[in-house]
Amino acid sequence: MTFVVGEDCINCKHTDCVEVCPVDCFYEGPNFLVIHPDECIDCALCEPECPVDAIFSEDELPEEQAVFLELNAELAEVWPCLTEMKAALPDAEEWAGKPDKLALLQR
Repeated sequence: MTFVVGEDCINCKHTDCVEVCPVDCFYEGPNFLVIHPDECIDCALCEPECPVDAIFSEDELPEEQAVFLELNAELAEVWPCLTEMKAALPDAEEWAGKPDKLALLQR
């Protein structure tokens, strides 16, 4: 099993989760983070650290966000690994909790 970064991370990209990850399984895109499913050890440390509740256990991923399981796996293969916490996107607070952000995902 793995953890999955969902839609709420788009245009927010808080990295509190990266700071606590013991295996460096987070990968960074322009406006979104993903978790590499083959590197995640299912420790659950990242989930409570996300200020916008964008991280889910694979078995608790909302059905309407099922596409993010595949997106995390795909994008983790091409994006660089992120190992240190950095500032969230400048307008992260404005985007927090907004629905229907998938079309805004930048690859």
